[in-house]
Amino acid sequence: MADRYENQAPETLQGKFHAKLICCILGIGGLVAWNSLLTIADYYYHVFPDYHPSRVLTLVYQPFALVTVVILAYHESEINTRKRNLIGYIIFTISTLLLIVLDLATKGRGGIGPYLSLCTIVASLGLADATVQGGMIGDLSLMCPQLIQSYMAGLGVAGALTSAFRLMTKAAFENSNSGLRKGALIFLTISALIQFLCVMLYAYVFPKLPIVKYYRRKAASEGSKTVTADLAAAGIKSQSYLTDDVSTYQRLSKKQILLQNIDYAMNLALIYILSLSIFPGFLYENTGQHGLGSWYALVLVGMYNCGNLVGRYTPLVKWLMFENRKGLTIATLSRFFLIPAFYFTAKYGDQGWMIMLVSFLGWTTGHLNVCILIIAPKGYKGPEKNALGNLLVVFVTGGIVVGTSLGWLWLIGKNNAF
Repeated sequence: MADRYENQAPETLQGKFHAKLICCILGIGGLVAWNSLLTIADYYYHVFPDYHPSRVLTLVYQPFALVTVVILAYHESEINTRKRNLIGYIIFTISTLLLIVLDLATKGRGGIGPYLSLCTIVASLGLADATVQGGMIGDLSLMCPQLIQSYMAGLGVAGALTSAFRLMTKAAFENSNSGLRKGALIFLTISALIQFLCVMLYAYVFPKLPIVKYYRRKAASEGSKTVTADLAAAGIKSQSYLTDDVSTYQRLSKKQILLQNIDYAMNLALIYILSLSIFPGFLYENTGQHGLGSWYALVLVGMYNCGNLVGRYTPLVKWLMFENRKGLTIATLSRFFLIPAFYFTAKYGDQGWMIMLVSFLGWTTGHLNVCILIIAPKGYKGPEKNALGNLLVVFVTGGIVVGTSLGWLWLIGKNNAF
């Protein structure tokens, strides 16, 4: 079946706005469960006060994500991307529903049994995260930069929305019995609905958009096998997009691709090592008591998420877009000056300075992350872009794991820290 768009420039294709909108929603669905867990951490601190929920749940979630994403990145060229992403979003939906069932079954009571069950479900969320993030970034790396930016913006929207809803639910239920629990259940219900919407959009709407079909056919013509199922879902079953030119299908190995982009990969790891060593554990446990009382940690998390969201859109401003590789590395390394800044602000500063620092941490995390993911795939063929996208997600996840582990160092010297 001939595709009437195959000879048109991508900018003239129909469906670009809808593709960007759907990518944003898919991004929200990829992180809304995790952001919900972080945002309702005050509820889990109430139920499990002795188990450091924000730190432990992060440490449970991320290693499962790292192991899964490494395995999937190694086999990326053989994996059906459509099935991979759909399975990931389905696991997200089921696991979030299980969090609701667990809370209802235990009636919000604590104890080691419910806590271990919570950790098990969180581990399955980590598996779903790795399945979706690597698959989506690899898939969107085949397409125009605006779709990657929209997806990454969706990840930021997930954090900002959950923080906004959490502040609203806290205000609504603060003076009622079981207010924290009601707010947490509302959050998890909304998360499950969004994730189910992602399953429907990715399965039935996204693959049929003309601009998406164009890029996937282009990738297939360059030898990509990961898009075959998506093309079939869009009604393209012909092999007319293939060519007899064997040189077209030659691609760099994963090792070659990684070596050519090692600075991008290491920068992504360092971005998240710093961010996750501070967020969220430090914000919940190490910032002391201030005038905002129990609202303080929620406000800090909200400001981080808002800064992160803004940072994922600022690369659209040309003069703010980092394209120089050395400049990206310098900007990434300079962020480590934030560690002493947070330490002395928590010890001697007031809440205004802390809010400003947290906002800046979130903004730089989102901005630098999007800059790298937009720039890195340029100049590669479809299969190589997919491989690079998966490899970069490995370093992102690795940075998150290291960062959450280093977050425990803030507890050194504290009384009753463990």
